[in-house]
Amino acid sequence: CTKILQHSTPSGPPVPCSAAVADYAKTITYYQNPSTLQHPPPTSTMREIVHLQAGQCGNQIGAKFWEVISAEHGISKVGTYEGDNDLQLERINVYYNEGIGGRYVPRAVLTDLEPGTMDAIRSGPYGKAFRPDNFVFGQSGAGNNWAKGHYTEGAELVDAIMDVVRKEAETCDMMQGFQITHSMGGGTGSGMGTLLVSKIREEYPDRIMSTYSVVPSPKVSDTVVEPYNATLSIHQLVENSDQCFALDNEALYDICFRTLKLSNPSYGDLNHLIAAAITGTTCSLRFPGQLNCDLRKLAVNMVPFPRLHFFLVGFAPLTARKSQDYRVLSVPELTQQAFDAKNMMCAADPRHGRYLTCAMMFRGGMSSKEVDDEMLNIVNKNSTYFVEWIPNNMKASICDVPPTGMEMSSVFIGNSTAIQEAWKRVADQFTLMFRRKAFLHWYTGEGMDEMEFTEAESNLNDLVSEYQQYQDATAEEEDISGEFEHEAGGEYDEE
Repeated sequence: CTKILQHSTPSGPPVPCSAAVADYAKTITYYQNPSTLQHPPPTSTMREIVHLQAGQCGNQIGAKFWEVISAEHGISKVGTYEGDNDLQLERINVYYNEGIGGRYVPRAVLTDLEPGTMDAIRSGPYGKAFRPDNFVFGQSGAGNNWAKGHYTEGAELVDAIMDVVRKEAETCDMMQGFQITHSMGGGTGSGMGTLLVSKIREEYPDRIMSTYSVVPSPKVSDTVVEPYNATLSIHQLVENSDQCFALDNEALYDICFRTLKLSNPSYGDLNHLIAAAITGTTCSLRFPGQLNCDLRKLAVNMVPFPRLHFFLVGFAPLTARKSQDYRVLSVPELTQQAFDAKNMMCAADPRHGRYLTCAMMFRGGMSSKEVDDEMLNIVNKNSTYFVEWIPNNMKASICDVPPTGMEMSSVFIGNSTAIQEAWKRVADQFTLMFRRKAFLHWYTGEGMDEMEFTEAESNLNDLVSEYQQYQDATAEEEDISGEFEHEAGGEYDEE
């Protein structure tokens, strides 16, 4: 009983023995039969994440993400537990709140400036799982206009959204941070999405902010004003997010056609790939493993300079259905495929740049020795693609529980200077239109100033230059970071 006598509450002070015994008994009861308690006892492993989804694209990705994560944790379409493994419930609190009668409710805030997507989610397969109060939407839409999302329509809705975010954050014991799914090319996801990111950063400055951002594709454009919306979004994300996972539809379509051999891929297929990547990045928080990784560890290991926090993402195994039976998965094969330029979920070729840092997140039964050997092998074989002035720039994590229906998988995250290709494309298109002031009246009509466009453009060009500068840097050179900060700072000081 000595352990029980020394028991203290999460806030610190010791409690009387009888209370400690009761609390200890509760904890034991919970782990023996999780359905008997409505609220699980706080444990040191609870690192909750608040999920937000903004705009049509963000909500469609988010809906698929909740489908995938519910399957992993054995949660039914109405929020009841139907799994068969205690591990599924052990850290369920990362993404779910427990409601009345053992129901698990996603810790999600769903927002849009028009009701269409919200109605589709509510009438969809998992519509009953979400808390009705957490749907916050307007009626007018943003009309693909970043200014409407950020300054007018979105600004009217943002206080109501922040109330819901606050409510969700208050139910957390030890919140790890926030994640948001959105696109950069539209009006709501880009304008209101970045407004939410900046408001949350203001209110929770010490929590991690991860964004899963769909960037404009090289050849396929959904919107004519995409370059404006994307540039204004990047201007915000550079300052206010901790890590931004860049995804784009064209790269995802290529994976579906080339690797998965799908003849007619739908947005659902694309979103499933994105959901697999998101769940892979947080699996160590949700399941036990030999080498754990959380959002903060990931940020600390992946971001060598505060502005350079935009990542490429890869996933393995990606196999055509007909070929699955003919393939045995191994750690080298998973690593090889996840690293493959063809399997990057963003149209930037890592072979055209160098990796500042990388992370591989493995799932399934494998030895850490095998993973370490493979990491070393990859770095040695491809040393020209890694900057030599960050010696151990490869992080690995292993989670023992594989995704549903697989034996093992891996998610690759790379901070590569090659991502400047995507930003350069956007910047060039922005400049072509902005030089002629095309479409500008839609933005100035919502109260924006031309100066904001000029600032966003120079910030994006600075970002591209920074990536190029670190790509060309060698280990023998003098410190270049101070010199760049001086240049960038001077430009903004004059303004």
